[in-house]
Amino acid sequence: MIHWGLEVVLLVLLLSTAIIALKVKDLLAAVVTLGVFSFLSALVFVAMGAVDVGFTEAVVGAGVTTVLFVIALYHTTRRSND
Repeated sequence: MIHWGLEVVLLVLLLSTAIIALKVKDLLAAVVTLGVFSFLSALVFVAMGAVDVGFTEAVVGAGVTTVLFVIALYHTTRRSND
């Protein structure tokens, strides 16, 4: 069954988190926003019925990648030069 309302809300949230991640100057906030983006994309996959893909996206995208980005950010500067 297709849930159009849920998918539209998730699409708007995905677009807004992507724009926020691109515009923010604090790199830690960008990493957290990208983690939220990955979690929302996992929810989109689950809403479409691909539960296995959604689970993989949640684990790899929102979990492991976010942790690796935070570790890399710990070894560099927190602010962007722009």
